[in-house]
Amino acid sequence: MMRMQPWWQSAVIYQIYPKSFQDSNGDGVGDIPGIISRLDYLQQLGIDAIWLSPVYQSPGEDNGYDIANYEAIDPQFGTMADMDQFISEARKRHIRIVMDLVVNHTSDQHEWFLSSRSSRDSPYRDFYIWRDPVDGHEPNQLTSTFSGSAWQFDKKTGQYYLHFFGPGQPDLNWSNPQVRNAIYQMMNFWIDKGIGGFRMDVIDLIGKDPDLEIRENGPSLHQYLKEMHGKTFGPHDLMTVGETWGATPKIAQQYSDPRREELSMVFQFEAMQIDQQPGKEKWDLRKFRPVELKQVLTKWQEQLDYAHGWNSLFWNNHDLPRIVSRWGDDQKYRVRSAKMFAILLHLLRGTPYIYQGEEIGMTNYPISSIDEVNDVESVNMYRERIASGYSKAEIIQSINVKGRDNARTPMQWNESAYAGFSAGKPWLHVNNNFHAINVAAARADSNSVFSTYQQLIRLRHNNPIVVKGSFDLINHTVPEVMAYHRVLGDERWLVVANLSGHKQFFKTEDQIKKVLLNNIDTIPDDLQNAELAPYQAFAAIIV
Repeated sequence: MMRMQPWWQSAVIYQIYPKSFQDSNGDGVGDIPGIISRLDYLQQLGIDAIWLSPVYQSPGEDNGYDIANYEAIDPQFGTMADMDQFISEARKRHIRIVMDLVVNHTSDQHEWFLSSRSSRDSPYRDFYIWRDPVDGHEPNQLTSTFSGSAWQFDKKTGQYYLHFFGPGQPDLNWSNPQVRNAIYQMMNFWIDKGIGGFRMDVIDLIGKDPDLEIRENGPSLHQYLKEMHGKTFGPHDLMTVGETWGATPKIAQQYSDPRREELSMVFQFEAMQIDQQPGKEKWDLRKFRPVELKQVLTKWQEQLDYAHGWNSLFWNNHDLPRIVSRWGDDQKYRVRSAKMFAILLHLLRGTPYIYQGEEIGMTNYPISSIDEVNDVESVNMYRERIASGYSKAEIIQSINVKGRDNARTPMQWNESAYAGFSAGKPWLHVNNNFHAINVAAARADSNSVFSTYQQLIRLRHNNPIVVKGSFDLINHTVPEVMAYHRVLGDERWLVVANLSGHKQFFKTEDQIKKVLLNNIDTIPDDLQNAELAPYQAFAAIIV
C-alpha cells in the first residue's frame, strides 16, 4: 500500500516570534490578539502553517524559552481563550498552528523545580539532574550555551543542578520515566486543542548523559523519541520538527525516516555555521564564501534519502541574523538579493520556513553600544569577552553580525509610529528603515520581495516537481553561482542563482521553454553564454 504524501511536505511554514509580531493593547509587547488581527495577511501570503514561538507562562529569562507552566498562557500574550480563538481563526483560513515546545529544560520557576530544589527527599527531586560537588567544585567541565559552567550550586540542598542554557533553565532528567510521562500528558493537552504539530526546541539534548559529558545525540535519544511518537503525536496528522544543531544527513535520516516513527523532519544548521571560524564560537567571524554554501546545500540535497526522510529549508529564525544582511546586500541590492535567497531555497527539496519579516526583506539592526542589547546570549558573551581582553569594537561588530536581537526587532507593518507594531513604545527598538521597508509598501508593489514569496508558495502548491522532483546540481559553474535541475518524469526545471554582488558568467546547453520566476527585469533568451547580474536568480521550465 502506497503511503499518502504528508501535508507538510508541500506546505510552507511561517514563524511568528509573538513578542515582536503585532501588539494589540499598546503595552509594547506583541500578543495573541495581535496575531489574530494579522491572519488575513498571512492568508494572502499563502502559508499553510504558523510555527508559534513560546507563549507559555514564563519569567522571560530567555524570552519564553524558559517555561514555568506548559498549560498556561503568559499574561503578556493574552489568555488561553485567546489561544483557543487563534487556533480556531487560523483553521478557518486553512492555517495550522505548530507550537514551539521546550522539553529539554523548564524555568526554575516551574512547580516541578520549585519542589525539586526544596529537599533531596522531594518527589520531584529526580525530575532534574542533581550532582554532588567534586573536590568542592562543579561535577565536571560541561559548559552552558550562554557562557560559563553548565552546573549551578544550590546552597539549600548542597548539590549542583545542570543547565545547558541559563541558570534559570534547569535541564529535565529524561532518564526518569515520570518526567517523560508528564511531558507526554502535557503534549496531549495541546494536541486535544487542535494544534497542527510541534517544533521541538534543542530536542537532540534530551538524551544527554551528563556524567559522560555527552550533550547531543545521547545514547537514549531515539528511544525517547520513539516513545514520544507512540504516546503523543504518532496517531495524529501532525507535523514535528526538531532543532538539532549537531545533525549530519545520516542522523537527520534517523529522525525523519517514517519507518522509524520519530519526527517529521529536523532543523540542521550546517549551512548556518560557514561564516564562523572552524572550531570556534559563532562570534568568531569569517568571510562568507558562496562555494561553501553551495557545498552544504548540495550535501543535504544529495545525502538525505528523501524517499525515506525529509528536511527543512530555512535562512532565518528568532536566533539567527537576517539573511539579506548576512550574506546578501541590504543596501544597494536589498530587494534583489532577498529575492535571490528566496528563489534558491524554496525550490530545493524539503519544507521551507519563512521567518516574520523575511518576506518583505527586513534587515539587521546595527547597534553601537551594549546598552542597546536585550539578548541574554549577546550580553553574556560581551561580559565574558571584555574580561578576556577583547576590544569593545570587535565584540559589538560580532553582535551586529550574529546577535539574536537582529531578528527580534518589531515587525514593520507600515510608516506610522513604531512601524505600526504598537501604539506604545516597543520592548525592543524598531529598525530605522521601517519607512521604506514595511508590509504596506510591499503589498502595494507588484515587484516586491513579498510578491516573490507569494509566487514561490504558489509554485510549491501547484507543481509536484517542487516537492517530489529529484535534485541534480549543475557542477560546471563558477564558484559564485549555484545552479540545479529539478526533474520529475518528463518535466525539467532549471534554477540559477548568482550568490555574489558581482556579474558572473553562466553556461548551459539547456533550452528555456518558460521562465517561471526572475528577480530582474530581463533575462537572456540564450543561456549558453549568459552574463548574470549581481544577485540575479531565476527559475525556468526547460526542454
